[in-house]
Amino acid sequence: MQQLAVNDSLNEREIKKIVCAEEELTNIFNNYYKRVYNYIYYRVNCDYTAEDLTSQVFEKIMLKIKTYSEGKAPFEVWVFAIARNVVNDYFRSLKKHQFFSLDTIKELVSKEKTPESMVVTAETNAKLSKALDILNKRERNIVALKFGANIKNKEIAQILNISESNVGVILYRTMKKLKSEMEKGE
Repeated sequence: MQQLAVNDSLNEREIKKIVCAEEELTNIFNNYYKRVYNYIYYRVNCDYTAEDLTSQVFEKIMLKIKTYSEGKAPFEVWVFAIARNVVNDYFRSLKKHQFFSLDTIKELVSKEKTPESMVVTAETNAKLSKALDILNKRERNIVALKFGANIKNKEIAQILNISESNVGVILYRTMKKLKSEMEKGE
């Protein structure tokens, strides 16, 4: 009888651990899914691929959550480091070098649906597409982290293992380069 009671209490403790872990993973998913998906979509330019890769990211988070160490980096940095690695592995497997979603930028620029605004938007998007072609892999990755995942420069620096000021300089120069390229067509 006494042994049965001990087994029942162990099972209850195990069940509580499972429920707590499930709630923790649900919170992580709810807090990071959209930003991770946006970051990946900026990099791969395909809804289906972005969904698949985002699923892989959360699978890795679920499997490796016990290895996370608060002392090494903030949780957000750890999550996006996993996302970056998943995307890099994907591109390595494809041997493809497209790192920035032009469609996402087009969607962000396109808010109004009048015919006049659609023509202006199409012209702007064409200029932007041409301008984005001049960016290198590193610049595209930083732009995707900054504007796709909405990550602060400090966290981008930690993810890419470069200084925060270097991130700021690269972003500044990249935006200046894009602006210059956009103005050439005017």
